[in-house]
Amino acid sequence: MSNDLFYLISLPQNAAPNGGDPELQLESWYAENLNISPSDVTPFNIPVFKIGTLDSLVQQSEELAKLDGQFHGVVSKLSDIIDSVYEGNAAKIASAKKVNGKSPEAYIKSFSWTSSKYRVDKSIPELVDLLSKDTFSLDAEVRSTYANYTAAKTNLTTVDRKQTGNLSVRSLHDVVKREHFVQESEYLTTILIAVPKSQTKEFLSTYETLTPMVVPRSASLIASDDEYALFNTTLFKKYVNEFTLKAREHKWTPREFKYSEEFIADLRQELQKATEQERKLWGDVVRLSQASYNDIIQNWTHLKAIHIFVEAVLRYGLPPNFINTAILVSQKHKKKVQDTLIAKFGYLGGNAFQKDKNGKLKADTDLHEYGAIVDAEYKPFVYEELELFA
Repeated sequence: MSNDLFYLISLPQNAAPNGGDPELQLESWYAENLNISPSDVTPFNIPVFKIGTLDSLVQQSEELAKLDGQFHGVVSKLSDIIDSVYEGNAAKIASAKKVNGKSPEAYIKSFSWTSSKYRVDKSIPELVDLLSKDTFSLDAEVRSTYANYTAAKTNLTTVDRKQTGNLSVRSLHDVVKREHFVQESEYLTTILIAVPKSQTKEFLSTYETLTPMVVPRSASLIASDDEYALFNTTLFKKYVNEFTLKAREHKWTPREFKYSEEFIADLRQELQKATEQERKLWGDVVRLSQASYNDIIQNWTHLKAIHIFVEAVLRYGLPPNFINTAILVSQKHKKKVQDTLIAKFGYLGGNAFQKDKNGKLKADTDLHEYGAIVDAEYKPFVYEELELFA
């Protein structure tokens, strides 16, 4: 999984260095001062949305922050599902995580608002509602399909274990035959016992005396493997429970098996059916998760665009002439990038980000108990982090 993320930054026009096109000047400053390749600094094109009242913008800001966290969780889970179904195969995972046929990184670098799907003549609440409903619906469908797949995978593992385990656990349909059982007797029945190979002599010398009414010399070896020997023996039906209990006390394993041609035929098909069901649901998860990843990443990026627009209007005011930029940042350089940005644009935060006589940022003592909140959460300019789950 990629350890990179995007900083989506919005600044007022007058924050750009003097001379030339403000957007190009600002992009050049980012690349040079953040030590980032120019190809990793790209415009993040956000349209102008319908702006309501100040109160409505504040309410939308709070709702968007909450939804952003929820979208983050959705994308994280979806990414984990794709990683799981491809069992960590990096090439297949990268191929599955595409957005409009591109890598998530390439999609964000070339982002443009999808007006055909999300018309900008709609209000911000309407757009947010569309994005949310689509994302949460896809998330629910993916999770449900993945749950069905994991259940089928668990069942296949169980069935496969029956086929390949030792004689104390494996299915016996391909081991026993009709002649190993007493058929259609009113009083007698046959039971099967898996005995550790080190105890076979003990079993043969004692099984007749475990309970009354055990048919003498009825035990016979049916099969053996590296760990167990499978015996059958015949006794009266009314002593089956007692015999089974005594067998377990000797650390022998009674195997419940009622011979039936129809039952054996079903068991022979069990592995094939379990395999087919697991493969079918695997295909369903793969197709749905890939399609959902494509749509949800787009939805999340559009939600980020709305969030940035709302925050920029609240922070910088009208008219909404802002420079919006996407900067690809390595996680290990995240703190250094943040510090450089705050040092340069800290003045946009007003009193919350003052500088001392040495030019270093200092806390505003007038904020009192709110100072810690500002220091931990508040940034002097509008920016959003967009983590790459790729």
